[in-house]
Amino acid sequence: MSAAPGQPGAVAADLLEGGAVLRVVFGRPRGNVLTMDLMRELGVALDSHRDQPHLKLVALRGSGGTFSYGASVEEHRRALAPAMLETFHALVRAVASYPVPVAALVEGRCLGGAFELALCCHFVFAAKSAVFACPEIKLGVFPPVLAAVGPQRLGAALAERMLLTGEEADAGALVPSGFVTALVGEGEDLEAALLAWYRDKLHGLSAFALRQATRAARSAAGMDAGLDERLHALERHYCEQVLESHDGNEGIEAFLARRPPAWVDA
Repeated sequence: MSAAPGQPGAVAADLLEGGAVLRVVFGRPRGNVLTMDLMRELGVALDSHRDQPHLKLVALRGSGGTFSYGASVEEHRRALAPAMLETFHALVRAVASYPVPVAALVEGRCLGGAFELALCCHFVFAAKSAVFACPEIKLGVFPPVLAAVGPQRLGAALAERMLLTGEEADAGALVPSGFVTALVGEGEDLEAALLAWYRDKLHGLSAFALRQATRAARSAAGMDAGLDERLHALERHYCEQVLESHDGNEGIEAFLARRPPAWVDA
């Protein structure tokens, strides 16, 4: 296990249920922001357990009562954004292609890149008060992962609306699409709810069969293609068009300076 959550960029990973469930908790001051360093730490924690033959489920959770405010806005600046996108997209691909299901335990806010990370998980257990959004459009940019796989995970109309408006959705609104697996009431423990569900749904299954079914489901649903060809194309679009534009940089700088953006529509 690495350093305890709450330290800068800390990721803690440990096994539960006799080694069948991997709990990964990440923490960083000020909203568990996903910096490149934290993304890499999450990738290492996941990779170090992916070949355990008895593993059946991963539980991914942010510390301190919130999932995450998303990727670092500072790392969206032109000089850092290409490396940030490459690092983040490596993480979401690792989650989406993980050999056993990954469940996001979401409370508080799940924004931007954090919402995109949850989109690539297989299950989402959410507190009823949890809020999801990709507000990138308000910063003059767009979320490539939501564009690439949002239609499969949320439905085309909802994914398009959330991408184009940046509007928030509460957890209950995302249940009908199937994106949110279960709502957890206020005062109930998310992890306890997940483990109860695991014991009911997955405990009695063969870990081998679960791995085969997870791979088949993701391949058949088009997640592989969405995070391969489509996401690579969207990453190039972002770097070649958005990062070279005035507004794509102005929105980021205005947010960091805490001032209204001065759009020129180009």
